[in-house]
Amino acid sequence: MPTVVIKPDNLNELNRNYQQTPLARPVFLNSVPKCGTHLMRNIVRMFVSVEQQYHQAFIQHPILHQHRAAFSQASPRLSWGHLLFSDDSAIALRNVRHIVLVRDPYDWVLARARFFLSDAFKGSLDHLKGGNVSVEAALNMMIFGIHEKAPTMQEIFLHNAVAWLGTAARITHYEDLIEHLGDLDSGAAEAYFTALLQDCGIARLPDDWRERVRVGSDRNQSGTARENLFGPAADVPDELPDIQKRLVDFAAPGLRQLLGYG
Repeated sequence: MPTVVIKPDNLNELNRNYQQTPLARPVFLNSVPKCGTHLMRNIVRMFVSVEQQYHQAFIQHPILHQHRAAFSQASPRLSWGHLLFSDDSAIALRNVRHIVLVRDPYDWVLARARFFLSDAFKGSLDHLKGGNVSVEAALNMMIFGIHEKAPTMQEIFLHNAVAWLGTAARITHYEDLIEHLGDLDSGAAEAYFTALLQDCGIARLPDDWRERVRVGSDRNQSGTARENLFGPAADVPDELPDIQKRLVDFAAPGLRQLLGYG
């Protein structure tokens, strides 16, 4: 199994500075991997007491049965992870407030490549590091997968996002989150975070919500933030080259439009 090297944060300690309203229903923050999972998680954590946060695991399909307590109606918790769509996950989340975070597939290819090429990721793809493949080849591997080693982009988005469309899951765009973080004093940001937190079962935006959001979104608190990755990931460009954009559209036709991009 691959391992991820992530520095710890102190958000649990900072959480004690705020008065929290108890959750009445469990909440699960789901996402396509490399779509801002830790950013969303850290922000919402600042609005839920530590006692109602499920820190036992980052919940994924192979360990779902071991962590069903995270979705207990009798003891509501805030939990997070990558749960692909399946019969087991649909049953587990049937009475849970469910948020699914997605990202423009063009930018997702870059984020995934940076992560796999960084020293933060340890696993079966370590042989790609150290200049053994070009950045362009690595980007293509993020799109088309690697035979018997890594799934395709189309498979990842299909099972982690597309299949949840049309259910009770609320789809949230990473780009909207970033836009409103950049202008927290605006009325649009207030409306955005009001709606996001209501989807999480927090009916009233507290007066100090901006401070909480700033604390939770501090990139120094996220071990997977781009600037906190180390290794050859810095060689990945800021924008996906045109040919790779065309390859994304070829590999997963209609995906960007279905998710609200393009």
